[in-house]
Amino acid sequence: MAITQISLFLMNQPGQLVDAVGTISGAGSNIRAMSIAEANDFGILRAIVTDTDKVCDVLKEKYLVTRTPVVAARMDDRHGALYPILEALNENNVNIEYMYAFTGTGPEEAYVVLRVQDPETAEAVLHAAGIETLSDDSLKI
Repeated sequence: MAITQISLFLMNQPGQLVDAVGTISGAGSNIRAMSIAEANDFGILRAIVTDTDKVCDVLKEKYLVTRTPVVAARMDDRHGALYPILEALNENNVNIEYMYAFTGTGPEEAYVVLRVQDPETAEAVLHAAGIETLSDDSLKI
C-alpha cells in the first residue's frame, strides 16, 4: 500500500516553516521525511508523518493541506542503491513526477519517496523486482 504524503502551501515569509513544523510537533507526530519546493511567493512543504489524520486535522485550521499517495521504496544507504529502483520503474514505463529520500531507522537503511501517476502499479513493479515499499502502518511510532 502506498504511503500518504501531506503537502502544505506556505507563504515565502519568515516564521512560516517554524510555525508549520511546530504545529506538526504539537500534534505529537514525528516527521519521517520532508521536502520543500519554493516559488516566488510561496513554498510547498511535503512531509511524511507518523499520524497523518491527526496532523491534517490540526494543520487544516491554518493551512491549505492536501494528501497524496506516494511510494516509499527501501534501498541500502550506499552508492548505486537508487539505480535498480529507477531501472525497474523505467523498464515498465512508470514516470516519476518528483522524488526525495530519507534515511531509515536501521543501519545503512534508506528510502526514496516517489510521486507517480499510479502508485499501485509502481509498487507492483517494485515488488516484482524484489524491492520493499512502506505502508502508512509501518510509519506509526
